[in-house]
Amino acid sequence: MTNFNPRSKDHPLIKSGSMSSLYKEVVKCESCPRIVDFRKKVALEKRKQFMDWTYWGRPIPGYGDPKASLLLVGLAPAAHGGNRTARVFTGDKSADFLIKCLFKEGLANQPNSDSLNDGLKFNNIFMTTVLKCVPPKDKPTAEELSNCSHYFSREMEMLKNVKVILALGKIGFDGCLRYFKKDFDFKMKDFLFGHDKHYVLPNGKTLWGSYHPSPRNVNTGRMNEDMMRSLLKKIKRNID
Repeated sequence: MTNFNPRSKDHPLIKSGSMSSLYKEVVKCESCPRIVDFRKKVALEKRKQFMDWTYWGRPIPGYGDPKASLLLVGLAPAAHGGNRTARVFTGDKSADFLIKCLFKEGLANQPNSDSLNDGLKFNNIFMTTVLKCVPPKDKPTAEELSNCSHYFSREMEMLKNVKVILALGKIGFDGCLRYFKKDFDFKMKDFLFGHDKHYVLPNGKTLWGSYHPSPRNVNTGRMNEDMMRSLLKKIKRNID
């Protein structure tokens, strides 16, 4: 596998595309000192099996079809996944599980997500995170989430064809609700997060919750392939 050379002009979502101007801003962001220090530290120290990689070590753009009907929203890039490969849900165990399920349901052209040049393409999907950088221990502060929220808001405004939002984990779910709460009067507590719980929002879009496909959830049996594939089947029917 050829490594991605981490220069901003080489990233396809920064170099060209309808969202390139936004992502040129995103990758330069250093608004959260704690996170900036952490993502750079990880990129320098690396993990043993990735010592030959040059880590990206910056904020991560979204990925997929900007005209998609289905939006997948996670919390943040993984320390040795997206922070290394420069693509969300790429190069880590969560990605292995998720992309395999998407592939089996006809939503991706291959079962693996390893690097920017691995040939992965989605079918009617865009994927992003509410936080564009990896936070220490995967736990951002409220201030850090607030700092990054305007990037997520601008993504949402550009993704005009989205009908269904699949939030992978509670923080992603709540991040979506906070975005829509700017335009609609509702109470967050009325939208309880849970796997396969879904709600039609005031604008007609459907927000669907899913447990995060993390190794912790998969290894403990909280999440399994049948659960994810069943949920994806329901979402496909909803979109169709």
